[in-house]
Amino acid sequence: MRLYARLAAGGIRRNGKLYAPYILTCSLMAMMFYIVSYLSDNAMLENMRGGDTMEVMMQFGIVIMGVFAAIFLFYTNSFLIKQRKREFGLYNILGMGKRNIARIMTWETAMVYLISMALGAAVGILFSKLAELLAVRILSGSAQYEFSVSVNSIVSMLIVFAVIFLLIYLNVLRQVFFSKPIELLHSENSGEKPPRSNWFLAALGAVLLGIAYYMAVTIEEPMTALLAFLAAVILVIVATYLLFIAGSVAVCKILQKNRGYYYRTNHFVSVSQMAYRMKRNGAGLASICILCTMVLVTLSSTICLYMGEEKIVYDRYPRDIALWQYAPSDEDISELRGAAEKSLKEHGVTAENEMSYTYLPLGGALFGDRLDLNRSDLSEMDELFVDLRNVYVLTIEDYNRTMGEELTLSNGEAAIFVKGGEYNYDTIAIDDFGSFKITHRADSFEMIGNDVASIINSIYLFVKDNNVMNAIDGYQRAMNENSFSIMAYYYGFDMDCGEDVQVEVYNDIYEYKKSTEKSFSIELRALQFSEFMGMYGGLFFLGIIFGSVFILAAVLIMYYKQISEGYDDRARFDILRKVGMNDRDIRRAVNSQVLTVFFAPLIAAGIHMAFAFPMLTKLLGLFSMRDTGFLAVVTLVCFAVFAAMYTLVYVITSRSYYRIVSVRSREDS
Repeated sequence: MRLYARLAAGGIRRNGKLYAPYILTCSLMAMMFYIVSYLSDNAMLENMRGGDTMEVMMQFGIVIMGVFAAIFLFYTNSFLIKQRKREFGLYNILGMGKRNIARIMTWETAMVYLISMALGAAVGILFSKLAELLAVRILSGSAQYEFSVSVNSIVSMLIVFAVIFLLIYLNVLRQVFFSKPIELLHSENSGEKPPRSNWFLAALGAVLLGIAYYMAVTIEEPMTALLAFLAAVILVIVATYLLFIAGSVAVCKILQKNRGYYYRTNHFVSVSQMAYRMKRNGAGLASICILCTMVLVTLSSTICLYMGEEKIVYDRYPRDIALWQYAPSDEDISELRGAAEKSLKEHGVTAENEMSYTYLPLGGALFGDRLDLNRSDLSEMDELFVDLRNVYVLTIEDYNRTMGEELTLSNGEAAIFVKGGEYNYDTIAIDDFGSFKITHRADSFEMIGNDVASIINSIYLFVKDNNVMNAIDGYQRAMNENSFSIMAYYYGFDMDCGEDVQVEVYNDIYEYKKSTEKSFSIELRALQFSEFMGMYGGLFFLGIIFGSVFILAAVLIMYYKQISEGYDDRARFDILRKVGMNDRDIRRAVNSQVLTVFFAPLIAAGIHMAFAFPMLTKLLGLFSMRDTGFLAVVTLVCFAVFAAMYTLVYVITSRSYYRIVSVRSREDS
């Protein structure tokens, strides 16, 4: 027993360059899992406005964190085990059975697990308070400087990572038990057959990527974009792997045929080595590219939502208090306004920026210049691909009062305002009710609050008077006897007081609703702002966590890739030295190879992000973020910062690679 433990400890110590980053990564993954779990059930957050929403976001993050940790640790462990297989083969040749090797691996896995979990729990507990304070700061709450440890989070972390390590351990045993000793000894050279250009796979990758890009650029409807996003992501991932694995070999073959480029010392060595081993190289590069894209998408979208949350809330809730009276009569409207005025007077508050109008909400499928209200002949799948629209019918009188204009309409005429999408026709027909000639197109209108957050584009149709609006209402009621839209009255106003008094006014009106059982809704922007802060703040916090994890994953893959390839290439560079290649030429070849290999994923990630940008804007529109210019600035800044970090990693890893391939010459001297 002690022998196996000593061999396991010795194996970890001798392979410190491989195990140290791996243990550090496992520890950091465990730390972040603990922090997210700790915040998902946090007493301080529970007592804050918006805190419960953030906790829900953290619970969602736990699942993502666990799944990503499993995938990533499996991937990085494959680099580590690749370098250990020769050692296992040597043990086997010297008489140690595979069961004995399995016992060594059992001890190694247990040691790595215990060290990683101890470090992860310790650092997680240490930084959990900092994370808690950051979450409180995001919610604009008051911090309590009490330190606590979540036993449940520690137990969850230990269980989740125990399962991950067990699966990794079983996978390693599978590789050991199903490999012959000679295969283990020569495993470092496996997979390095002379490459063949697979033009079919390269072309397939290009076609799939083209389809994904076309979807991202051409899809206009937010609902369709939401459904197509997952399909586009899958296509991009598959295409990226195909292009980096098969396409990269094809590119190397093309470069080899270019005599002016290929027959230079640094290009000859770097291109030939990349082409010789590109099948394995390509998978690593594709993984780095996907991780880089994930970093850019995650950080740019969550930062944009968090930094723009105030504008989003003010767009969604343009007034401090908003009330909706459904199926209103003149008496209902009078009583509603009376209740609001009474509460304002009791608290010594004055209503400002008042706005009110009556509207009829309609919904249907837009076919050309005709809105079809009866969608019973459309299947659910059909509805996903037609141009669905919300239509709000108002009188031109309400429009003029709201916008300060003096437009007039005749019979059969209308004015419109379009939110999202385009409407370029000169007329609009509402089913079989009739057609209206469009005489004015408004550039803006203070939209109904619920419509700001709607994923469906809208048309605001302003008609001559109440008689026309009531006629449309009667038509849609007669056509849909069991399901029809209800006319509503909107009343909103601001208040010249603080949030505490606003809450009291809101509570008074809400109590009036409960006591009278009136059919109206009420919203207070101050309360809703807290919920938005909880949701967007939670997304921002998860963006920081997952962005850090993705960056860590990319860096570790780069490191292991350079280390493993450095050991593989060391013998080749030693042969090149013996035939006259000096260290200066070797450094130039190394720089050429590493520069080409490392910056290809970053460039590809930038291209992915550029084509994903239109779809990303539509997806963020589902969260009421429609400031495309702001998103573009945030995305460019994120890419610039990430590119700078990426370059730093390139400098560090290229030096590590050069030191490894230079070892043998120093030993010989």
